[in-house]
Formats: sequence, structure tokens, C-alpha cells
Amino acid sequence: MKKHVIVTGGTQGIGKHLVVDLLNNNYAVSVFEIDEEAIAEFREEFTDETVQVYQVDVSDEKSVEAAVKESEKQHGNIYALVNNAAISIDKPLEKLSFGEWNKVIGTNLSGAFLCSKYVTPFMKPYGGRIINMASTRALQSEPDTEAYSASKGGILALTHALAVSLGPQIKVNAISPGWIDVSATKKRSLAHQEKLTKEDHAQHPAGRVGKAEDIAGMVIFLLKKENDFITGQNFVIDGGMTKKMIYV
Repeated sequence: MKKHVIVTGGTQGIGKHLVVDLLNNNYAVSVFEIDEEAIAEFREEFTDETVQVYQVDVSDEKSVEAAVKESEKQHGNIYALVNNAAISIDKPLEKLSFGEWNKVIGTNLSGAFLCSKYVTPFMKPYGGRIINMASTRALQSEPDTEAYSASKGGILALTHALAVSLGPQIKVNAISPGWIDVSATKKRSLAHQEKLTKEDHAQHPAGRVGKAEDIAGMVIFLLKKENDFITGQNFVIDGGMTKKMIYV
């Protein structure tokens, strides 16, 4: 039986690259996604029986509970959860409605809580992994990102709380991506390869803008059995950009 990983928001961007890497590393995958257009395109592309996609609103408790139970039934186990689903509504503070604030918090933070809550009973008997996708916006902000930044800061706090509450059986870590170019891997109606300049790459001490593979590689690393001493941590994957902006 293959180890089964749930990836939320896995039909586009970082999530989609992660699904590919998981399949290449012999995991079975369930994708939780709300976007009907993205789901249809994903199903056209991925026909392997070891990957299923479920239409799920991660901010809705009943939707999450039902999908978790169905995906566990399909694969016979839940080894890991990657809380990747996220949205952003970037507006000046005085124009951001309370409903928009709650929509971002509901998807990005409450969604991670709900998915973690409902996978935990299936993981506890034999151990497992929860990986939360945070952001460098939790550590340094851009203008008009209050809802998104707050949600990602909450993800970091949720991560170390879960690590303490669920250990030692379940290891919980966060990854904070910086600038990761996924412009070409969105659904077809939105996909377009951004033209990155020399100046864009030069902002990073690593010498380039990040790629989705950089994040997927860290997820695969954290899933490996030999790395089970790592929990409650936040891994910033930004090519050194955060440190450069703080100290230079």
C-alpha cells in the first residue's frame, strides 16, 4: 500500500508541482480543490489511479470532514497532509471589507486547522506528517496585505502549537516560500509566463527567483522517515531575500 498524502489547493502553482513530485516518489495523492475550472483541467491531465481530486471548500467543516473520510477510504491510510490552499485579497485597509478579511482567514488559516483536525485520528495510530504552507509575508509585509499576512502569521503559530499537541506521533512543520514564480502553472485562463528581469533575480542572494520545485523538494525532504526528528519548525525558502532585506 502506498503512503497517501492530501494536498489542498493542488491543481495549480506550487501545489500542482508538489503533486507531480509526490507521484514520482511513489506516494498516492488526494487533491482538495474548490475551483471547478482548475479541477476539470487537472482531471484531464492526471489520470493515474493513485491520484484523486475532490471538490472541497477547506473553510467549510462538513466539506473537509467528508473529503478526509472519503480519501482515507479510497487509499486505506493518510500519511501526510500539506495545507497549501490559500487566497489573497489585497486592498487598502479602509477598502478591505470584514467579509473579505474573513474569507482569506477562513481559507488560509481556518482551512489548515480543519484539515489538520480531521486527518489527526487517521494519523495518530501509526504516525504522520502535517506540513503547513506559510509565507515570508508572515515575517515581513508588503502594503495592503493585512488579511493574507495575518493568515500566514497564524499558520506559523498553529504549526508550533500542533507540533506540541500532536507529538510525538505526528510531526508538524511549516514552509515559508518567498518569491516563487508559478505564473505559467495556473489554470489555463490565468496562466502566462512572467518575464523575469535581471533585477528580479538580483534581489535574491541565491541569484534567481524561486521555482515551485524548490518548495516541493523541501516537502519531500520533510516526508522522509529519516527526518522524523524535525518538528515545530519553519523553513524559509526565499533564496536569502528575507535576510538581505532585513540586514542590508
